[in-house]
Amino acid sequence: MDIKEYFARTSYQGSYDKLDLATLTDILQHHIRAVPFENLSIHCGECVELDLEAAYDKIVRKKRGGWCMENNQLLSWALKTVGYDVTLLGAKVYVPEYDVYAPEMDHLLLKVVLGDKSYIVDGAFGMAYQMWQPMELISGTDQPQAPGVFRFLEKSGVWYLEKVKRKQYTPDQRVSASHNLEEEGCRPVYLFTLQPRDIEEFRACNTRLQTKEASLFVSKSICSLQTTDGIRALVGWKFTEMKYNYKDNMDLVEIRILADEEIEKTLKEKFSLTLDNKLVPINRSRPHPSELF
Repeated sequence: MDIKEYFARTSYQGSYDKLDLATLTDILQHHIRAVPFENLSIHCGECVELDLEAAYDKIVRKKRGGWCMENNQLLSWALKTVGYDVTLLGAKVYVPEYDVYAPEMDHLLLKVVLGDKSYIVDGAFGMAYQMWQPMELISGTDQPQAPGVFRFLEKSGVWYLEKVKRKQYTPDQRVSASHNLEEEGCRPVYLFTLQPRDIEEFRACNTRLQTKEASLFVSKSICSLQTTDGIRALVGWKFTEMKYNYKDNMDLVEIRILADEEIEKTLKEKFSLTLDNKLVPINRSRPHPSELF
């Protein structure tokens, strides 16, 4: 494992002599724009290993993406290697279909301490809820970013991340009507505590999320990548391109339904991904997350 090889993968060419917020932000942004958030291994008949060297080999050498336990574990290694003070944390993700948080920890994120301030760094949430900048760990303060306004709320030692979304404009109204575009407004993302975690604490979660029918990652094949002005996402056969703040505090959303024969080409051209095994796309409703346990 070589930090220079990792930075070549993310196209980061900046200095990391100065361990400041600007450098941290730059490293994060290069990661999320180069490394997709994806669970395609599950739908290619492959196993997602909870192992740093396996994540490094998959993401850096094979130029794949990964989910939080791969992406954020690798990002944690990179940040620690250049000298940042990094702690693993565990979160419970909000499930909008049922208006509940996951009953158990199902997301890995990072806390980075700079001087007398702490920041949450998450390079692996994906889709439109991916933060583009480290977020200062303060409660009740709006932290505007290109994707929208994020903020933390702290209650009795539990921290809640939420995002305020913009209106969405879709040129093709036929597609927008049938694919349930999210409304503007505030939406929870996840909750977490500041209890330090060890990667081994995610082993059961790593297995559960790729085997149980109630898992989002079993019921949907997902690949998303942040761009310089928005995101690209492929969920099942639905390919979405979003441009943030396209006009008048409005995001531009373009949706296209792909044919089976277009999937491989789209992954290569839009996400720079080439899979070893054949992908079987899926996008179905999932049971209540309580059925994961």
